[in-house]
Amino acid sequence: MHLGDGERGVLPLVAAAHELKSPLALLRQLLLQLQSTTLRPAEKAVLIERAILTSERGLRLTSDVTKAARLEDALFTLEPINPEQLCLDIVTELQPLFAAHGKTMTVKSRRHPLLLVANRDLLRRIVVGFSDNALRYSGENTAVELQIQAFKNAGTVRLGVRDYGPALSSDMWRTLQKKLRTSPQSVHARPESSGLGLYIASQFAEVMGGRIGAVRHRDGATFYVELQASTQTSLL
Repeated sequence: MHLGDGERGVLPLVAAAHELKSPLALLRQLLLQLQSTTLRPAEKAVLIERAILTSERGLRLTSDVTKAARLEDALFTLEPINPEQLCLDIVTELQPLFAAHGKTMTVKSRRHPLLLVANRDLLRRIVVGFSDNALRYSGENTAVELQIQAFKNAGTVRLGVRDYGPALSSDMWRTLQKKLRTSPQSVHARPESSGLGLYIASQFAEVMGGRIGAVRHRDGATFYVELQASTQTSLL
């Protein structure tokens, strides 16, 4: 079925509404709990922190949707970026949110630092989006791992987010990837997802001359973005 321009615009909006339900519902629940008169100050402080972190997650989603809608009208500067340092910065930013849900984030360090060519803001949005997805689907007391790999023959660097959530079927990603260019697509193994995050990540990666993909594991998945390696020697 061919989608007209109007239909293409409606689908991301519907997906955005679906994705925002989760943080909004959690935020409402936290605020209702705060109304209790039996809470101790320490308990209230924990709930307030979770409410702030949850609202920030919702704001990230709306910001990404806005950015994706304006890609064609914007110019994005590409530069050499150290992906490991970017990942460490993201872990510092998101660790309180993960800790509030009883989970952790780690970066798989490399002996020899790599550089890739990307727009820092768009790349950060992709990795943070994958991390938010991993937070939602990883089991309790699990660590989400940010991984960096080099593919010398292809001249690319892959930055992935490994989660321990529901496994993906062997043919799911191939089918999903074909459809992501036109609209968000739900991930059947993860029914709460509308696929909006993957759709946005795909749009961001394409602007930078890269692509997104997924690696299937028996106990989860690694969602990644692959970009051109930089020929500039790292100074780190």
